[in-house]
Amino acid sequence: MPLLEANGLSVTFGGLKALADVDLRIDTGELLAVIGPNGAGKSTLLNALTGLYKLSAGRVAFDGKDITGMRPDIIVRGGVGRIFQNGKLFRRLSVVENVMLGAAIAPAPAGSFASRRHAEAAWRDAALQMLERFGLASLATRSIDSLSYGNRRLVEMAKVLAGRPRLLLLDEPAAGLNLGEVEALMTRLRQLRADHDLTILLIEHNMSMVMRLAERIVVLNFGQKLAEGTPAEIQRDPRVLEAYLGTGYEHVEVQPD
Repeated sequence: MPLLEANGLSVTFGGLKALADVDLRIDTGELLAVIGPNGAGKSTLLNALTGLYKLSAGRVAFDGKDITGMRPDIIVRGGVGRIFQNGKLFRRLSVVENVMLGAAIAPAPAGSFASRRHAEAAWRDAALQMLERFGLASLATRSIDSLSYGNRRLVEMAKVLAGRPRLLLLDEPAAGLNLGEVEALMTRLRQLRADHDLTILLIEHNMSMVMRLAERIVVLNFGQKLAEGTPAEIQRDPRVLEAYLGTGYEHVEVQPD
């Protein structure tokens, strides 16, 4: 059953059509990857799905409910978490304070907190538990600026997951990571899916990562859907080879590690 379904998505900036009549379906529990050249419309697609860009045409439904035109904060509180390509952490706050902001978004039973003090204590506990899961508990009181780039990306992921989303949108999470960090990220994503019953939409240029993680791939080019299929099918598609992967592309083993 689709968790998110989008039909006929179009986004226009002046005379430029950044997204043109794109259909997208993400099934519950699936890891779907969206790939394509720079400027293909990948980040525009995420901005359209999460309400950051106004649609010129089309409709988006999440969990069977129409969310077209909703404010981004309402979409996030409804269960859609997103990690941005360039990172969205608050540099003046500590690591745990950043993750607490994510925990504050998580749904809570009405009247579950007797006071704001109790609410903040609950958010801190949730944030510390999430940092523990990411192996970052020892950095809880550190400033964001004192962290390595790889750890900043992990803190951002911990912040978003503290909000307990059902759908996680990842915009190039491996960008800037070394080979070891990419492998660790892949392991963590697999574990997070299992532990949190997550559905994931991944935008990524690291094709080894995409082909080894994704169950299905959508290829965008010039704002339009070029192809869709399994990793094996996409690696054989002549249109994808010509537009993005290249004729000299070496196939990646797509069986689980």
